[in-house]
Amino acid sequence: MRSLPTRSLLLLPLAAALGAPAATLAAPPFTATEMMRLKRLGDPQLSPDGSQLAYALSEIDLGAGTRNADLWLVSLAGGEPRRLTSNPAADSRPRFSPDGRTLAFLSTRDGSSQVWALELQGGEARRLTSLATGVDAFEWLGRERLALVSEVFPDCGADDACNAKKLAEAGKPSAARAYDELLYRHWDTWDDGRRSHVLSLPLAGGGAVDLTPGGDDAPAYNLGGEDWGVAADGSELCVAKKDARGEAWHTNAELYLVPAAGGAMRRISDSPGYDSGCRYSPDGRYLAFRTQLRAGYEGDRWRLVVYDRASGVKRTLTDAFDRQVDPMVFSADSKTIFFTAEDHGSSPVFSVPVAGGPVATVLPGPGTFSDLGVSPDGRTLVASLATLTHPAELVRFGVDGRGLVQVTRVNDELLKSFALRAGESVSYTGAAGKSVQAWVVRPPDFDAAKKYPLLVLVHGGPQGSWPDGWTYRWNAQVFASAGYVVFMPNPRGSTGWGQEFTDDINHDWGGRAFEDVMKGTDFALTLPGVDKTRAAAAGASYGGYMIDWIAGQTDRFKALVTHDGVFDLVSMYGSTEELWFPEWEFGGPYWSHPEGYLRYNPRDFVKNFKTPTLVIHGEKDYRVPLEQSLAMFTALRRQDVPARLLVFPDENHWVLQPQNSVRWYAEVIAWLDRWTKP
Repeated sequence: MRSLPTRSLLLLPLAAALGAPAATLAAPPFTATEMMRLKRLGDPQLSPDGSQLAYALSEIDLGAGTRNADLWLVSLAGGEPRRLTSNPAADSRPRFSPDGRTLAFLSTRDGSSQVWALELQGGEARRLTSLATGVDAFEWLGRERLALVSEVFPDCGADDACNAKKLAEAGKPSAARAYDELLYRHWDTWDDGRRSHVLSLPLAGGGAVDLTPGGDDAPAYNLGGEDWGVAADGSELCVAKKDARGEAWHTNAELYLVPAAGGAMRRISDSPGYDSGCRYSPDGRYLAFRTQLRAGYEGDRWRLVVYDRASGVKRTLTDAFDRQVDPMVFSADSKTIFFTAEDHGSSPVFSVPVAGGPVATVLPGPGTFSDLGVSPDGRTLVASLATLTHPAELVRFGVDGRGLVQVTRVNDELLKSFALRAGESVSYTGAAGKSVQAWVVRPPDFDAAKKYPLLVLVHGGPQGSWPDGWTYRWNAQVFASAGYVVFMPNPRGSTGWGQEFTDDINHDWGGRAFEDVMKGTDFALTLPGVDKTRAAAAGASYGGYMIDWIAGQTDRFKALVTHDGVFDLVSMYGSTEELWFPEWEFGGPYWSHPEGYLRYNPRDFVKNFKTPTLVIHGEKDYRVPLEQSLAMFTALRRQDVPARLLVFPDENHWVLQPQNSVRWYAEVIAWLDRWTKP
């Protein structure tokens, strides 16, 4: 396996901008509080003429405990951005009208999320929608209509008065909930009878039309992105729909074409797995989407498929490309598809001909590219780019990968005083002799002649990775600035090293992946400056499971931190919501495949617990319910093992509230310091 360099000749100008300044003794520590001062750029949109980029920029006020987003506009050629909105409510999802004169967006300035519009030549924003159920997403359908995604009651559909009445009646006279079927709650929300539908709304007035009626979610719920798209001429939509019958234990979602004026939905996909991510070509001839071939496996490889709208012929373009295809975009002439995909710890930009042919690397990294867009003249690609030392900024480059230029500098000024060190990509030999990649991030003032405690971070998923990218939830720079050498391995189950490597964790959660982490720890303890006697480990979700498993298998670590971890695989099955996940990972329900649940179950090794452990959980986490961490903490303290329980009543599987995030980092670092620092 190759290790990626932290710099390349192609990226030297951008790396200097997004990378770390030279270390100085006067550099202040990069704390969670300082991290919250950073601005978060998202959802960039290229104007129809290709001259400007609109984007949302979020800022946090820690004192008030609030987060707000406003819209900005920047020339693709660069220069000072122009602020478009300044409102105490959140403005997001900018979308240019087809003629480029109007920018529509979502805003909560009137209480609920609705679509507003701003004329770019000047004037005040005006509200375009007033749905009782609010608007979750939208797109333009030509110049005169909007396609809206809203959670409506199936028997009401687009009848807003009916939806408003049902919402007003909810919880009266009793707030009790009653259910006859799974899925009764999902992610962090209890089911209230509503379904996600696409509505078509004329801007000149008149009632909305429900384009995806019925009792199914259409578009389907997708934590990783949106499952619908609109044709360039606004005549048709593509929507992913998941059958509500058995939705708790199957992953299958199919793609349907829907006339924008309303009418029968026509299915175009037939994979037993998930079909997702509709993208229409500019000339209207093609529709591209991603597909998974294996039923029930959300970690299966995403393949890129192109559908000819005239002939109905489908072609898979990436059968020979052993990587996960992320969201894509067509070239201006509709002959090429550009996409990103995880590859050896980075997310480069790739291309493939629509007519078929080999996948080519357009821009290899380092860093994580996303949010791809193509200029109308076909010469320029735009994207966001993040690294381990810098949050996402907008960049542009030629479709041949040349001429990379940084367009925004949202956080350059805020970061320049910190001596953040770029991540070093390393590799070591893991289980069964396979090579495993990892990132090493050292303290800003690192001195190889000194000794620092080691912090091993285990990522979630388990089909996921630690990339050369920025995160606010497990930020390596915050831990490094606290005085730790941070080691982030990508063990079995990680994405970006081929599907076989990802599949190696199936039915083997505590086996080869555990060995990969332990051998990675052995390797990290030999690095310059690392104190062999002071190592700690931490992780969340599957990473939390791994920490719970480690607690019963070894006492080599001075301290452990488990966040939203799985403690008992059997009880987890009965209380989680997406049953396809444990059924795939462990071979089926626990009563028919008990060996899959009992082989690597942390619950069964509690008698070996010795390591001081911080246990953290979000009370609104329905993916890994709170009881998992309560049981872990009980097992620790009942045996008099030092432990601390930290519960966030208002958080789900993640810690998203600014003040909670600062508290989270403070608790984690204090716990690590208590046991690893003299």
